[in-house]
Amino acid sequence: MSSKEITPIYERIIQSLDQRELKAAFDALQQLVSKSNSYIFQDELFEIQETYKQMLHYYFAGSNDPMRQKIFTELMVSIYEITDKITQKILTVDSPELFYEIRRNATVHPENITDLTDSIRSAYNVQNITHAESLMTRLFKTIWTSASLPDDDMNNLQLSLQDAETKTTDNRDYQTIVNCQIVSALIIGLQAFFDKRKMLLLIHAADSPDEAVKIRAYTGLLITLFQYKQRINYYPELKYHIDILSENAEFNKMVSFIILRFILSRDTEKITTKLKDELIPEMMKLNPKLNPQSSSKDIPPEFLDFEMNPEWIEKFENSSLGKKIEEFSRLQEEGADVMLFSFVNLKHFPFFKEINNWFMPFHRGLSFLAEENMVTKSLELMSKVGLMCNSDLYSFYFSMMSIRDDGRLSTLGALENQLTEFNQQKNADLQTRDDTTERLIGHFIQDLYRFYKLYPRRNEFRDIFEQSLDFHNLPFLQRYYSDKNDLLNIAEYYLRKNHFEDALTLYQRLSGAYGTDEMLYQKKGYCRQMTGDYQGALNDYTKAELINPDSKWLIRRFIQCHRAVKNPEQALAYSFRLEKMEPDSLSVLLTIGSCYLEMKNYPEALKYYFKVDYLDHNSGKAWRPIAWCSFLTGKYEQARNYYQLILSSNPGYQDYTNAGHTEWALDQINNALDYYLKSIQSANNNFETFQKEFAKDVPELTAAGIPLEEIPLMLDKLRYTM
Repeated sequence: MSSKEITPIYERIIQSLDQRELKAAFDALQQLVSKSNSYIFQDELFEIQETYKQMLHYYFAGSNDPMRQKIFTELMVSIYEITDKITQKILTVDSPELFYEIRRNATVHPENITDLTDSIRSAYNVQNITHAESLMTRLFKTIWTSASLPDDDMNNLQLSLQDAETKTTDNRDYQTIVNCQIVSALIIGLQAFFDKRKMLLLIHAADSPDEAVKIRAYTGLLITLFQYKQRINYYPELKYHIDILSENAEFNKMVSFIILRFILSRDTEKITTKLKDELIPEMMKLNPKLNPQSSSKDIPPEFLDFEMNPEWIEKFENSSLGKKIEEFSRLQEEGADVMLFSFVNLKHFPFFKEINNWFMPFHRGLSFLAEENMVTKSLELMSKVGLMCNSDLYSFYFSMMSIRDDGRLSTLGALENQLTEFNQQKNADLQTRDDTTERLIGHFIQDLYRFYKLYPRRNEFRDIFEQSLDFHNLPFLQRYYSDKNDLLNIAEYYLRKNHFEDALTLYQRLSGAYGTDEMLYQKKGYCRQMTGDYQGALNDYTKAELINPDSKWLIRRFIQCHRAVKNPEQALAYSFRLEKMEPDSLSVLLTIGSCYLEMKNYPEALKYYFKVDYLDHNSGKAWRPIAWCSFLTGKYEQARNYYQLILSSNPGYQDYTNAGHTEWALDQINNALDYYLKSIQSANNNFETFQKEFAKDVPELTAAGIPLEEIPLMLDKLRYTM
């Protein structure tokens, strides 16, 4: 039975359960039971349904049963779990997915988690690293695909996850690797199916003294809580343990860092596309002797002193390319994932065929890195600098080892100098701040991103990065994570990254819990405005105006929103208020002219446009509206003069169209035809685009005295000429 047949039924059941629609869930569940051909499941389902029917009977009989909620909770857990068990049983038979391949193999060659962890420890003790890594792969797959962990395995894994106080550094490093692999296996195992025991282990790992293990556990907890946001409410034991975990002083800090890093991950595809389509093509145009990946401050002094004209540096930094490189540098400093583009095609090495290696923390003690060479040393330096996540460090290693020795040495030599300088600069900048936690969180989320986006069998996994992952909105988490400053930081982050709907949700939550001040009203209004809810924005701005009526920023927003809702009279009133604050401001004068234009008061509009042209004629800011208003008021010669100015500078296709209208109104029909043809050419010879815009101006053309019946003739002439 294929996943394509079973998964839709499974998801329909889970959706019904999440909405507490048990009858619908039972109906769909019966389909799964029939496909499983198991009488045991049929009997179990019958008992569950009978229990629910009895509960309904007593409820409608008016019985006040104090145990009803407890019974209902246990009932929900039973239905969720039988759904998981049936689905897994059906798919384990012949599903081609890796998850079920491993399960089928386990029925023939069963693995024991306790034996595996003991064997790994023994292998490390005798320095049989290769064997230990092979065992670790088996351990990862066993934990990932396990249906239920026995008590012995639970106890063994709990001990392992808390074992960070071993005597030697080597043993501590090995324990970190093993525990990171255990936690990663728990995370993707929980993405496949819910398991209370795996959740308990994650909560346990979140209290680990090992920072790398703790970070992975916290991240996995948030992902799991998000995926099972409804189901989690029926497990009071989990709630109890999360209650205890939330009492840790670092709980809010960890959750905040993880939330912010996931927000940053939303821009990864956009950053990668921008690199691919904008930055790299521009860099390729440069002289290959110039390294476009470095800003001028990264160029060696001797190169600047003897070979480069300082004017070139300034020109480069002020160029479009220089500004883009600076933008990406800022993004990288902020923690954005700017490295994906460089490594997206470097995940084909055999190392990445094993699923657990996508989550392997970097450590030079791994078997294939053990030899002393320049690549390994460079990797260690990169790891300290923190520019790459673990997955990319391994990609870099394998790609470097595939290069000839001479090319590898020259590349690594130059790179090592840059990394050393970067590391020194970073240490100087961060003397008073330890960013280890943030860096480790960022790297693990990047490792996750590469797994879900680049793993060869990624289609067998639900891509968590296709979801909103707004952890702070989870009802289950809100009881723990509701500090005003934490929520404000996240809201500001959303706002800065232009995720306006997410920011608005948080601002509304904050105003509901803590009251609303002027800034909150302004920010709520701004978020609404940027998502197209102009009336909602006006409502919030009005409340902010009561507190601060003289805010220029606020008055400008009123003008924008009133114009957006086609209310130019109100926009004009606010524009006059702004004019009193900023006399002779060109932008304010233009806005007043535009309001009059929208009100069809063309003579008044022209007064303000002429004032702008008088104050700043050379900029040409008022030329277009003057030309158009002149046309609308029948001043065709005046309109022609201004369109000639426009067409001699930087015309667009609409300018040619309007110039054509003017010539036609002056009865210069062939001139009009020429301008219309130029308009079509400017619009990439797209006649449909031209015709659509032309149709909007038909009322103005007829008002200018052009007979309606002549308009189709002009369009046909254009078609023939084209």
